[in-house]
Amino acid sequence: MTLTSEPPSTRPAARPVRKARGEGQWAMGHREPLNPNERTKKDDNGLNVRARVESIYAHGGFASIDPADLRGRLRWWGLYTQRKPGIDGGRTAILEPHELDDEYFMLRVRIDGGQLSLAQLRVLADISKKYARDTADITDRQNIQYHWIRIEDVPTIWRELEAVGLSTTEACGDTPRVVLGSPVAGIAESEIIDPTEAITEICERFIGDPTLSNLPRKFKSSISWLADTPYEANDISFVGVIHPEHGPGFDLWVGGGLSTNPMLAQRLGAWVPLHEVPEVWLGVIQIFRDYGYRRLRSRARLKYLLADWGAAKFREVLEQEYLKRPLVDGPAPELPERPIDHVGIHKQWDGKFYVGAAPVAGRVSGTMLDQIADAAEAHGSDRVRLTPYQKFLICDVESENVDSLARTLRSHGLQVTPSAWRRGTMACTGIEFCKLAIVETKARAAELVAHLEERLADFDADISIHLNGCPNACARTQVADIGLKGQLVRGPDGDMVEGFQIHLGGGLGMAAGQSAGFGRKVRGLKTTAAELPQYVERVARNYLAERSDGESFAHWVIRAEEGSLK
Repeated sequence: MTLTSEPPSTRPAARPVRKARGEGQWAMGHREPLNPNERTKKDDNGLNVRARVESIYAHGGFASIDPADLRGRLRWWGLYTQRKPGIDGGRTAILEPHELDDEYFMLRVRIDGGQLSLAQLRVLADISKKYARDTADITDRQNIQYHWIRIEDVPTIWRELEAVGLSTTEACGDTPRVVLGSPVAGIAESEIIDPTEAITEICERFIGDPTLSNLPRKFKSSISWLADTPYEANDISFVGVIHPEHGPGFDLWVGGGLSTNPMLAQRLGAWVPLHEVPEVWLGVIQIFRDYGYRRLRSRARLKYLLADWGAAKFREVLEQEYLKRPLVDGPAPELPERPIDHVGIHKQWDGKFYVGAAPVAGRVSGTMLDQIADAAEAHGSDRVRLTPYQKFLICDVESENVDSLARTLRSHGLQVTPSAWRRGTMACTGIEFCKLAIVETKARAAELVAHLEERLADFDADISIHLNGCPNACARTQVADIGLKGQLVRGPDGDMVEGFQIHLGGGLGMAAGQSAGFGRKVRGLKTTAAELPQYVERVARNYLAERSDGESFAHWVIRAEEGSLK
C-alpha cells in the first residue's frame, strides 16, 4: 500500500494562533487607550483641570472650556454640565452631548462620612443662595449637590469650601469617590469602634493623589461599624465585626455595584483591625487601578473583575502582590434586628440625643440648610450628619431640648416622625438637571409621597420606594421594595409618555434574616408617571390584605400572585 500526500491545494490552511484579547489591564501590559475616556485620561490627568478653571475658564466663561475638559476632566473636581431645560426624555439618547449641555453645572461637594460642623453647614447654605439659585440636594452618597453653577463662580466656591475644610476634589470622575460612613459614628450607643479616623486618613492621604486619580471607573467606599450604609452596593466596604480571638475590627467586602448590570459585594472572609483599614483600602484600589478592565467602559467597574476572579483569587492577589502579608480570617458581621436609618429621636452613648429628620427624596435648599443650622444651634448642637438615605441628623441634643427641636424642624417641613412613605422614598436628580435622565423624579417623588400620606396615612409597614430617571440606578432601584426605573412607556392614548419599569421586592442584607437580592421583574410590569401613585397605592393595599403576621413586603412579593403585583 502506497501512501500519498494530498495536493497542496487541497490541504486545509493552518489556523493562526489567536492572541487572547486584552481587557486594557495595566498589570497585563495593556496600556494603550482603548476607548475615548481612556484617551482623555492619558492625555492629561483630570486633577490638572483645576488650574485651567482658575486661570482660563473662570475668566473666559463657558465658551472657553475645552470639550475634553467640559465633558470629562471637570468631573475630577465635582462638575457636570447640567441638562438644558425643555429637552424631553425621548431625545436623551438621540441628541449629541453639546446639544444636551446647558451652560451651567451641577457641583457635588464631598462630605466624607456625612459629618458636618455648623460652620460648614452654613457655608454650604450660603453657597447655595449666592451661586446656585438656592438649590441643594442631599444625595444617597452623603454629598451635597448644587445646580445652576456658573464656571465663573467656581474658583470662589472652592475657596469658600476649603476655608472650612470641605472640597469637591474627586467628587466625580474615575476616582475614589466620597467615603460613606455611619451617620452616628462616634455617638451611637451600640458602636464598638468609631472608624472616623480611618476615613480621615484615607481622605488626607489618598484623595487628590495623582497615582490614584486614573481608575478604570469610579470607586465607591463605605466604612462603618454599624450595618447602616448600603455596604453590599460598594466597590469596597468595611463592616464592624468582633473576632473571637482578636476582638473588634472590620469585615472586608469587595466588588459591589448596581447600574445596568447589578452585582452585590462579596465577602473576602478577612478581619481587618482599624489601624490597617487605610492600608487594605489602598491595596484594593490599587488592584482596581492595575487589573481593572479598561477596554470597554461598560465593563470597567471593579465588580466585573471580582466576578471573573472570584473572592479567593482577589484576596490572594491583595495579600501577595499588594499587602505582602496574609490577612486574618474572620467571621461575618452580626446584623441588627431591623434596618437602621436613624430617623427619629435616639439616645447617644453619652446620654444626649440625636434627632433624624426626613426631607422628601433629599430635596432641600440653601434656605433650608440655614434653617437646619439655626435649629441645631438654638438647641445646643454644633454637629449635623447626612445619611446615605437622603436624610440628616442633628447630634448632641440634651433631653430637655428634643421635643422643641422636633417641633422647630416640623415647622420647616422636616419630619422627625415621618410617614412610612416619606421615610422610605429616595429619588435621583432626574430629567430636571441630569443629561442621562428620561423622566422626572424629584417632583414625582413628592407627588407620590403626598398621595400616599393622604390615602394610606395609617400604613404600618416599612416600604422603600426608589425612583430613578434612567437605568443607571443612582437611587439604587434594584435593591428597593419598589424600584422604579425611568423610561418612556405607551400611555392610554397610544402616545409615548414618561413612565417607569417596576422592580419589586429588592433589598440589601441590612438586618438579621434579610437576604440581599434584586427586585422581581414581572413581565411587562410598567406604569405611566401619571398613574404611579395609584399603582403604588393598589399594590400596598394588596400587601396589607394578603400578608401574614410580620411578613415583610419583600417576602410577600416572592410568593404573591402576579395579579396582586399589577
